[in-house]
Amino acid sequence: MPIDPNIALGAQLPSVDFSWTPSDVQLYNLALGAGARWTEPAELRYVDDRNPQVLPSFATVAPFFHETEPPKVQFPGVDIDLAKVVHGSQEIVVHRPIPASGKAIFERRISEIWDKGSAAVIWQEHTATSSDGELLWTARSSIFAKGEGGFGGDRGPSAKTELPDHAPDFDVLTPTLPQQALLYRMCGDRNPLHSDPEFARNAGFPNPILHGLCTYGLVLKTATDAVLGSDAARVTGFRARFAGVLYPGETLRTRIWQADGELLIAATVVERDDAPVLADVVLTHTA
Repeated sequence: MPIDPNIALGAQLPSVDFSWTPSDVQLYNLALGAGARWTEPAELRYVDDRNPQVLPSFATVAPFFHETEPPKVQFPGVDIDLAKVVHGSQEIVVHRPIPASGKAIFERRISEIWDKGSAAVIWQEHTATSSDGELLWTARSSIFAKGEGGFGGDRGPSAKTELPDHAPDFDVLTPTLPQQALLYRMCGDRNPLHSDPEFARNAGFPNPILHGLCTYGLVLKTATDAVLGSDAARVTGFRARFAGVLYPGETLRTRIWQADGELLIAATVVERDDAPVLADVVLTHTA
């Protein structure tokens, strides 16, 4: 059986010792489109040679930044074909601004497994602790595995973030590059779903799609630039559910509503009648 919840649930996955440099941060930021407004000093902070500012979403790639092999969905009690898997959701809480370079240990475990009938949702919890023992960030992420449900497990909760019933405070359009996914995969995610047309078609898509975590980072950068003065250090947390796909070259629309200490966000695709890409998006920040 591809999923054995009796083995998988609570399983501790191998820890990862990793490090990163300002060049890694620069590449990640460039993969999110940083530098497009190269005449603006605030934009150039993302690509500063010595101390580029670090978006919290860098945490999603940092432990595996230099991987060159496609990922495998093989954990204790879990063995699933990569073509059946898409990212379900992602949440990051940073306990301090992530430095532009450092060393840390990444630890993770399988925390929940939901049975959606036709699919399974597998949750992981992650922590990253610096080499001097300081907790840098905690995170939760889920994957949606098509065809792997029906094992009699809990369906899980059904939570939804309600958006205000008035016009957004900010409405930002962000064009993506035709080669955006090929650039982002240099940050360690070599899933062929984002680069191989045949693999994408076999997975049910007409063409390779943009990494969900690239869209996640794009929306975070957009909100940081539009509302927080391009100051990534003000972001304390960011969560989202992946509600659809974005194809490289399409235009991302980010609508943002300001609330007390947080931003509520909806992200859609302009070219497909504002089809949803990210939903239940919440960014928390300092004043």
